[in-house]
Amino acid sequence: MTKRTTAVRAGLLGHSALAGMAALCATFATPALAQDEPAATSGEDDVIYVSARRREESLQETPVAVSAFTAETLETRQITQTQDLERITPSLQFKPAGQLSGNSASSVVFIRGIGQLDPTAAVDPGVGVYIDDVYVGRAVGGTIEFGDIDQVEVLRGPQGTLFGRNTIGGAIQVRTRTPELGEWSARGRLRVGSDSLHEGFAALNVPLAETMAARVSGGFRKRDGYVIRVVDGLDLGNDDVYTFNGALLWEAAPGLDINLRADYTRRDENGAPFVFAGINETAPIPAIVSVAAGCPGATMPFPGTPAPGAPFVPNIDDSRCANDFQARGEYVNGGTAPVLSTSEVWGVSGSAVLELNDALTLKSITAYRSTQSRGVRDGDNTPFLIITTDVAGDSDQFSQELQVQFETGPFDGIVGAYYFDEDTLERASVPLSFPPSPPVIASILAGNGGSRDLQFSTLETRSWALFGETSVELTDALSVSGGLRYTRDRKSYTGIVMNLFPGTQPDPATLPDKAIPDGGPLFIYPTLNRDTYSALTGSASVSYAMADWLNGYVSYARSFKSGGFNTRYNAPPPGNRPVSFAEESVDSYELGLKADWDGVRLNLAAFQANYDDIQLIFRQGVVPLLFNAGKARIRGFEAETSIRPFDSGLTFDAGLSILDDEILTITPVPGATATVAPGDDLPLTPSFTANFSVGYEFEVADLVVTPRVQGNYSSSVVFITGSVPEIEEDGYFTADASVNVAVTDVVSVQAGVTNLFDERYLIQGNASLGTLGYTEKIYARPRAWYVQLSADF
Repeated sequence: MTKRTTAVRAGLLGHSALAGMAALCATFATPALAQDEPAATSGEDDVIYVSARRREESLQETPVAVSAFTAETLETRQITQTQDLERITPSLQFKPAGQLSGNSASSVVFIRGIGQLDPTAAVDPGVGVYIDDVYVGRAVGGTIEFGDIDQVEVLRGPQGTLFGRNTIGGAIQVRTRTPELGEWSARGRLRVGSDSLHEGFAALNVPLAETMAARVSGGFRKRDGYVIRVVDGLDLGNDDVYTFNGALLWEAAPGLDINLRADYTRRDENGAPFVFAGINETAPIPAIVSVAAGCPGATMPFPGTPAPGAPFVPNIDDSRCANDFQARGEYVNGGTAPVLSTSEVWGVSGSAVLELNDALTLKSITAYRSTQSRGVRDGDNTPFLIITTDVAGDSDQFSQELQVQFETGPFDGIVGAYYFDEDTLERASVPLSFPPSPPVIASILAGNGGSRDLQFSTLETRSWALFGETSVELTDALSVSGGLRYTRDRKSYTGIVMNLFPGTQPDPATLPDKAIPDGGPLFIYPTLNRDTYSALTGSASVSYAMADWLNGYVSYARSFKSGGFNTRYNAPPPGNRPVSFAEESVDSYELGLKADWDGVRLNLAAFQANYDDIQLIFRQGVVPLLFNAGKARIRGFEAETSIRPFDSGLTFDAGLSILDDEILTITPVPGATATVAPGDDLPLTPSFTANFSVGYEFEVADLVVTPRVQGNYSSSVVFITGSVPEIEEDGYFTADASVNVAVTDVVSVQAGVTNLFDERYLIQGNASLGTLGYTEKIYARPRAWYVQLSADF
């Protein structure tokens, strides 16, 4: 059963809210107001329904900043997976290949400057990703292929009242199609293109009985990589992914619906397309490896040896020297270590919805998800052993949510309970050159591979929450809402961390007696480390309908993200106990305006977020560790518009965001080196982004032709905390063009070009210039073409 009564008109975008900018509103909307009579609310066929408050409501009447995209909108604008959403959503940054993981599917997501850079299992994402109301606990699982999609919603700002876990920056909801009773239907597409692209997708709806239907879908994408390794010709950044989805709908009794769903995604790819960005020639590690390689003129001593002096590596064009001459261009990689990127993610869920009467509905959501992944990267992207990371994880999660939804008189709301249980095993092997003592230097010079960190981590999360929110219509135009959530997270960590000198010693897991090799001290003993984090968060809003077509709201929201334990070490922590980090929190204040005239929709939002106890990465020696180390203030403005002039064939969609972030304070951490200072930019928080899409539909003979041009602009952006010019993107504009030809009501053909102007711009970057001395970056894929055949029966 659902309150949704109509389909969403093709291409209509759901958008967020903004406020108080009446002049801008008038500018966008003037064409629609130039009429003899007042404009009316859009017709019922134009209504977009969202579930930003866990119950279906009209987008334009929901006092939340939310962008909603239908399946047709996603397909029209060539949005094929979650990472593409940043091209059409204000204030969203969704990057592939977490800086420290090497896995191409390890997502790094920020909304309004709030997210999380560290993709490891010890750290929770800062933006919640949900598939059919089920929280996805791991970064790898957040990269979702858009196959049989119904709608995607991006909720901007903290969502700490109604959503499962850690939605401090916002939430992304992916909804797949529900089986349709009583009818057979099928849809599919095939696509070919440059870089040997071969892609396919098919979905089938099967009626099983009068009250039961099933839906199955599957897809694949294979495409060559666009970064080539010199040493072996391996193409990095390739696609090799398979997906499967299944769903069963059973109307078991009057008022009772049961939905069962399953999804599966497998990736087996060569590795993230990192390339060399730069080397600090005076850092200790480049000096050591250059001397070991026989770089002409390279000298020691270096910091840490009895003799004074600084390391020196001649900045000459010689392959034996670790310096900036190792750069090989945007799409060529000079690394030699083995690399790969694999993942297998699957989940099953069941939901039951029981409408007891017109006023009361009960809902249960039960789910299990499994994530297995491995990513190997040559972090320095040179022939030298400076650093390589090999991170593998195996995670299982179970969640249960119970909801009671009520609607009676002026009251409308929801109360519920949530439980989350996750167990993760993570293994990390980090070969590197590291100079803690002269014997290590001697082993490097002897060519035995330096040292290797081995880390075995067992992580557990047990979380439960109670929540509720209610809205009250005080008058026909004025309504208020408020909600609270109490969350309690218990984190547990058991870990074994070793340094093996030399790095060629065997992995203890491969030895018959699981013995610890000689020369590998045990830094963290396998004793239980446990901490509990709890918080009372909430939200409140006042909304007012100024006219049938105009709604405004003011809101407050507070959310938090729990803490945890650092699992990366290269030297013994105090007491051989892992260093923990505490929760972080955000208080957000927002003013919004939503307008909807005939054929024109405009949504605006202005906000300020106060970000406290930010979990920032500092370094202890060469090791990146997370600490609560700062406070920041983020202000912003967002606007989205969708224009559909009646009977004209023209469609226009656009959005923009303006973000002003300021790091107010940095808390010193004893023994750690800060990579950020007050006045630095927050990562993945560009000051200005904008997007647009223009299409025009017309008929030629019996064909319906729709050419489309779309573009996306981003101002400068940094990828890590602190200033590293080698990996800072100065700003870019990229465009796509396509033409779709509907041959019949069933079959259509589309051809297009992505990155039309072949713009060279960065989509990821990472650096450790102090000791390891390396920087690396990822460029976006260059210009590409495609041709697609689609059918919908």
